[in-house]
Amino acid sequence: MRASNLGGDGGSPVAAAWMRRLARLPVLALAIAGLVSGMAGGLARLGWDWPGQATDLWAHHGPLMVSTVFGTVIGLERAVASGRGWAYWAPVMSGVAGVMLVAGAPVPSVVALFVAAAFILLVTTLAMVRVSPELHTLVLAGSCLCWVAGNALWLAGFPLSAAVPWWIGFLVLVITGERLELSRLLKPLPGRTPLFLAAAALLLGGIARSALPCDGALAPVGPGLLAMALWLARFDIAHRTVRQSGLPRYVAVCLLAGYAWLGAAGVLVVWDEVVAASFLRDAALHAVFLGFVLTMVFAHAPIILPALLRVTVRYSPVFYVHVAVLHASVAFRVLADLLEGTGARAWAGLGNSVAILMFAALMATAIWRGRTPARR
Repeated sequence: MRASNLGGDGGSPVAAAWMRRLARLPVLALAIAGLVSGMAGGLARLGWDWPGQATDLWAHHGPLMVSTVFGTVIGLERAVASGRGWAYWAPVMSGVAGVMLVAGAPVPSVVALFVAAAFILLVTTLAMVRVSPELHTLVLAGSCLCWVAGNALWLAGFPLSAAVPWWIGFLVLVITGERLELSRLLKPLPGRTPLFLAAAALLLGGIARSALPCDGALAPVGPGLLAMALWLARFDIAHRTVRQSGLPRYVAVCLLAGYAWLGAAGVLVVWDEVVAASFLRDAALHAVFLGFVLTMVFAHAPIILPALLRVTVRYSPVFYVHVAVLHASVAFRVLADLLEGTGARAWAGLGNSVAILMFAALMATAIWRGRTPARR
């Protein structure tokens, strides 16, 4: 979302600007710390041994990745876009909550911070809706409401699995809301808005249905995930920009591949309801969170990082390497889940982590290269 000033926040403009500049790097550092801890916990769950307390993080792998990493980054991006100093409290709270979780703080206090962060993000987005009451801002507000609901269920004492469908709704709707905004650049295609509303209703209805017993069942969410993937593949601007070159094509390739994983996740969660295989839920969740959501991060990082950090990210075709490693490792993980191969799952999880580390290294290199003008 483009950075813009939506009005004053009731404080000094100088103080607000100071807070924005001061907050961005430390908040991103909190997200990175959550990412490293979440990766360690995920690998520990797959059987990899790590020194120190990494094995204690396995139970917190999901919250760290969703609420600390994605929640903090999304909250920071939304705070920058809103231009409101108080909006930075959302990413600060979710980042600090992740540190507390890793440090062994009482879980209820951590979850309360996650709820507060989600609520502030919701208020920030509602302020955007007030200024620009359009479909994409309403969808973004709905995504924040999903994050609030999932965290609130966890705080209320329901199993962590009960929050998962709401977390899926949070991230899927954030991404589709952003893509919906960009789709306005295209000439309106017949059925674009009605079909989007139908897909969104199917997704939200499935999430609500999963909450009735609060057992975290994913099958009701499957049709909505598939419908949203089909809408994105048909109406998103990526199906045109993929014909271009350089960074626009890289972004489009990532997006289209991510949409394929979102559709695959929809199929997998419905299949899990039919066959009840041991690891199908794991396959579906990682198809969503890695295949879809993380690919969206890979796609948008060269665009978002300059807006957040005032740096230049110089594009290089080598960016495709970490994308290829991610998708190969996710495909390997899904296959291992289907075949119930625990050893293969562990190696696939390691491949997922390698892709993330490669992405971080390549982005850092691209920022360093961007410090000097490109040679002609």
